[in-house]
Amino acid sequence: MLTINRISSAEARVLVDGARQKSAEMGIPMCIAVCDESGHLVDFERMDGGKITSISIAIDKAFTGATARKGTHVYNDLCQPGKPTFGIHVTNGGHFSIIGGGLPVTVGGQIIGGVGISSGTAQEDLIVAEAALAHFYAATGMTA
Repeated sequence: MLTINRISSAEARVLVDGARQKSAEMGIPMCIAVCDESGHLVDFERMDGGKITSISIAIDKAFTGATARKGTHVYNDLCQPGKPTFGIHVTNGGHFSIIGGGLPVTVGGQIIGGVGISSGTAQEDLIVAEAALAHFYAATGMTA
């Protein structure tokens, strides 16, 4: 039997709040997605002005962060022709994202979910995702 730790809806909202705060500070309205460790959506917010095309991208980034257990930006570097994971971006029904802005959410060394951000550049999305995690750890007292 397996025991699985999973992000709660209240904890997911903490991540969304942290992402929203950083997005507002940067002046970039984002789409913010949080999924559980299995890649299923737990919470989502499209800030006023967040791109419609970024809705599914944010969800895919959260899915990838949780299920692939690495930041999406890592796979961008590895998913080039001739690299070890070339082609991975077309797996999982096209939901595997290699665009920066998706990160796993880890507590006590175990992945409990993923956060995905989209509407800025890949670097801006990553900055907001990192801020969401920092806010999460500060607000909950949990550690990675």
